[in-house]
Amino acid sequence: MNSERQDGQRVVWTVVGTAIGPLLLAATSEGLVNVVFHATDEVRDRALGRLASRLGTEPVERPGSPLLTEAIRQVEAYFAGARRDFDLPLDWSLISGFPREVLRALAAGVPYGTVVGYGDLAGRVGQPGAAQAVGMAMGANPLPVVVPCHRVVESGGGLGGFGGGVETKRKLLALEGVLPEPLF
Repeated sequence: MNSERQDGQRVVWTVVGTAIGPLLLAATSEGLVNVVFHATDEVRDRALGRLASRLGTEPVERPGSPLLTEAIRQVEAYFAGARRDFDLPLDWSLISGFPREVLRALAAGVPYGTVVGYGDLAGRVGQPGAAQAVGMAMGANPLPVVVPCHRVVESGGGLGGFGGGVETKRKLLALEGVLPEPLF
């Protein structure tokens, strides 16, 4: 497979260690395109294969690319408690339609240290009965952490599901001060 997209765009990637385990960060010239939890070798290789298939190019490891360097800096600052939001260009090409609309509303309107219910977020995009569809959109989020799907919870106070696992969601919400740090 070619290392450039049809429009000549490269896909570059790296893995960064975090308090919740290794994260795969992938970017195009448009912006950060994918963040993948628990990026062990096997998970990383599967994710890179999916990216190659979806974007039409073989991702190339380039931790020193300017966008990935900045993404690493911001991710590390976030996990160190020194950054509350991300200021990175995002490439939304892996998601479209209602899920993209919901994720954009989430990124723009649910700040660090707060949570929103699935139904409330559905209402914010003009679809008040679409709580379940919002849950599906959260599960399809190609940019977790940066687009903070961990901040979406059940209306009854439950955490709800999470693509990175409920324990990862709990750790992210504890980092942001929404939940107490677990005792053990």
